Amino acid sequence: MTRISRVALAVLVTAGLAAPAWAQAVTQTDIQRLQDSTYLADRDITTLRSRDAGRASQLQAELDDLKDEVIYLKVKLRKDRTLTRTEFGDVRDRIDAVRSRATTSSASNNDPGTSNRSPNYDSGRTGTTTDTRRPLPRGAVEVPSGTELDARLQTELNSGTAQVEDRFEATTLQDLTADGRVAIPAGAVLRGVVSSVEPATRTNRTAKLTVTFDQVTVNGRDYPMRGTVTQALEGEGIKGDIGKAGAGAAIGGILGAVLGGGKGALLGVLIGGGGTIAATEGKELDLPQGTVLRVRLDSPLQIQPAR
Repeated sequence: MTRISRVALAVLVTAGLAAPAWAQAVTQTDIQRLQDSTYLADRDITTLRSRDAGRASQLQAELDDLKDEVIYLKVKLRKDRTLTRTEFGDVRDRIDAVRSRATTSSASNNDPGTSNRSPNYDSGRTGTTTDTRRPLPRGAVEVPSGTELDARLQTELNSGTAQVEDRFEATTLQDLTADGRVAIPAGAVLRGVVSSVEPATRTNRTAKLTVTFDQVTVNGRDYPMRGTVTQALEGEGIKGDIGKAGAGAAIGGILGAVLGGGKGALLGVLIGGGGTIAATEGKELDLPQGTVLRVRLDSPLQIQPAR
């Protein structure tokens, strides 16, 4: 930036006028909007898949690469505390292009509910992403945002060994119904990713780990999702309670009482906003295999149940 440009910018700021887009810093809010857009793109591609599987697979591969780039930008911003608007804009525009191609392809296949509208980004200003709602595909059900489900970790998660972008899996404990049908059966696989890690050190006694869930597999089919952890419970404690049930007891009711009442909460663990899990005992955060995580859906989830 030239000296004259810097002076002009200072005058604008002093006058209370908004700085131009190229002069404004990229924030974590901007990165979150990128992630929101990838979730919407996933849904667009899912809608397209029933009409043009080949095209959907091609766009999904592009989107998977873009998801990795979004994570890279998020890590870079956290580490370097700066990110150019050009870097942000390039990824944003490519995600928008994938959405546009997915919705245009759907429209060309006579889907009256699709639209080629892209998220409403206003470069340099904070705002919300425009979500274009679509009719449900034939035979599908929608699990509302805010719904919670319980899943058991298949591998250990530890703040001392975990790395950003590590993948892990958990399996659901109970059938989840929507519109009177089983949308997500017990045993369905949730795929999660580690989005941030803060191991314990001499100066930082509070280890933290943030995980999110981005995919659920139902009847052999993968569905994009967005979920955050709201509670962690000891897996062994729950097994013990179920073992005490008589042959005619309602196992689902017992599980609901155990989980809903908070019984068996994992000691030394505190879960804050955004799904960040923190250790409270001055050591590494450790979630053993078998730990039960309560997961809240942060966006609606469309599922094609088994017939």
